[in-house]
Amino acid sequence: MMDDLNNNNVNNNDTDNTTEMNNNNNDNTVNMNMPIEYKKESNKNRKPFNKKIASYIAVGLTCAILGGGISTASALYLLPKSNFFKSTPLYKTMANGGSSSLGYINASPTSTKTSSATGSGLTVSQIVKKVSPAVVGVSTKTTVTQNDFDSFFGSSNGNGSSTQEGMGSGIIFNNDGYILTNYHVIKGADKIAVILNNKKEVSAKVVNYDEANDIAVIKMTGSFTVPGVAELGSSASLNVGDSVVAIGNPLGKEFLGTVTTGVVSAVNREVAVSEGQKQTYIQTDAAINPGNSGGPLVNSFGQVVGINSAKISENGVEGIGFSIPIDTVKSKIQNLSKPILMLGISGEAVDKSTAEQHNIPQGVYIEQIQDFSSAQKAGMQVGDVITKFDGKKVTSTSDIDSIKSKHNSGDTVQVEVYRDDAYKTLSLKLSDK
Repeated sequence: MMDDLNNNNVNNNDTDNTTEMNNNNNDNTVNMNMPIEYKKESNKNRKPFNKKIASYIAVGLTCAILGGGISTASALYLLPKSNFFKSTPLYKTMANGGSSSLGYINASPTSTKTSSATGSGLTVSQIVKKVSPAVVGVSTKTTVTQNDFDSFFGSSNGNGSSTQEGMGSGIIFNNDGYILTNYHVIKGADKIAVILNNKKEVSAKVVNYDEANDIAVIKMTGSFTVPGVAELGSSASLNVGDSVVAIGNPLGKEFLGTVTTGVVSAVNREVAVSEGQKQTYIQTDAAINPGNSGGPLVNSFGQVVGINSAKISENGVEGIGFSIPIDTVKSKIQNLSKPILMLGISGEAVDKSTAEQHNIPQGVYIEQIQDFSSAQKAGMQVGDVITKFDGKKVTSTSDIDSIKSKHNSGDTVQVEVYRDDAYKTLSLKLSDK
């Protein structure tokens, strides 16, 4: 599957190097145990350009490698990093011969106000009965070229491929079969299926995603019956000490629908996810393990208040998990339920220093173009630097995403590119295919 600049229909102001194909008071430093993503690369129209290694971890996603003679346990950490695009990095990581590597996050102090919840709420059993029908397993399969492994291990066994399987969690949020999950759960997947609470497996497709905030919407396809729809609450109503329940699929299919309990350890926890960039999370001591990604964090009234996404896992550290506040998600659901507008390119942001070094303008450098894509039809070429999109200056892929969010499939926009020491204006027709 070719990755594309996501039409997340959300104005993300993060400056990132994501590719398309398709405060700091008394900061605390903590070590993270991190699985590592794989590198997925195409042979077509590829031009190297001032690469920065894309480093981040997909926490709470459990995966395995089929074929290639690599064990499941090792593969989780041994897959080489992708320098093909950069996602918003929550943690830094490196492949280092099979053992987990440690990075850091800087977390700021938060309010310690006590719980003021009204009403007695539900028992854990009642919460599970209410929410579990809407919780699904999200199973993915991704084909990885054998050469990706060979280059890492320093050997060559010829061409071939292996299949990477992943398992995360998701939440059905409407009667049409739309499901919330984490972007890192479905990233790069060639095939997606959801496993309902009755163990029935149903095929699914990606509808849209917000990579910077690690949110994705997928939809069940074919014949299915929606077993339940989750009630979305408000994360703003949470207080430190409130009871919460996490439901998901830790470690894979064998533990579908696992329930863990805990409390809200912190609200509005600011975490430095990359240099100069922070995100806000709910911190909880409810157990969040690999495979829980995308699953719900639920309050005592059976309402989803967070999307489980990350945890700290290191010797001597227990019970530090993070969830994306549901209020952050709810503000994006409507737009994320619309199809992705595909340009069909892979690119990298050209920052000021890089632009000066290479005597080119700031913008988005095109590394790869998909055959028959909107970009190809518009006359874009590998090596072009996109400087304006729909008449607006762009310096990152997030800028393009923000502009695309205001358009629909079939709209035509003017794109300015820098090529061969000159600027050219191209007409590009947006498409969701």
